[in-house]
Amino acid sequence: MQRYKGIIAYDGSCFSGYQVQPNKRTVQSELERVLAKMHKGSQVKVAASGRTDAGVHAMGQVIHFDSPLAIPEGKWATALNSLLPDDISIVSVEHVSESFHARFDAAGKEYRYQLLQAPARDPFLRKYAYHYPYPLNLEAMKQASNYFLTGPHDYTSFCSAKTEVKDKVRTIKDIEFITNGQMLTLRFIGNGFLYNMVRILVGTLLEVGCGERSPDEMPAILEKKDRSAAGKTAPAHGLYLWKVFYPLS
Repeated sequence: MQRYKGIIAYDGSCFSGYQVQPNKRTVQSELERVLAKMHKGSQVKVAASGRTDAGVHAMGQVIHFDSPLAIPEGKWATALNSLLPDDISIVSVEHVSESFHARFDAAGKEYRYQLLQAPARDPFLRKYAYHYPYPLNLEAMKQASNYFLTGPHDYTSFCSAKTEVKDKVRTIKDIEFITNGQMLTLRFIGNGFLYNMVRILVGTLLEVGCGERSPDEMPAILEKKDRSAAGKTAPAHGLYLWKVFYPLS
């Protein structure tokens, strides 16, 4: 039995999220369906670095699985891609130690959120960027984001009320605003993110950018540890799990 680490990309538009759900099309269920086919009906469990919600995309989701098949390392991606649907792509597959775990070994993640600031919506980007045609004060948004970089902080105010984990302390290491024509990308790097955390951060920063909130409100929102204190949850389709970081071996 050999353990494999895979980097995968997917268009989340037509999935009910990453994790297996009864009677729902998910990324995990498609991966496990294909692996079962390759293993002549035997179930192969796939573990990931974390879940993504319905509509959320990934450029660098990381998975691992165990297999007894004698397939050369360089052939795994080709074999899997030949059977997977077009909205999932295996970027790479490599042998790893049996102790490697895609979720528990992750040291951090990078998420990106795309905002289309064009006056008119683009039908070709409607599933891949949040159309936000209103003017934004980027300097105010950057000022607000700086408060999150002084952590670690308890992000109870910036996660879904449905969040199950008790420890909501996280460290955000970098927030960057990248402008490319009419596309504004918000880039977040941290040691971990809670359920809906990035989308709520984006929603709150947008409220700062359009003048509904002051940048200086951020410390008080953090202090309240109350979801209702923060801004709206930005739509899922603008969010991408961009990269997962692991300690150097």
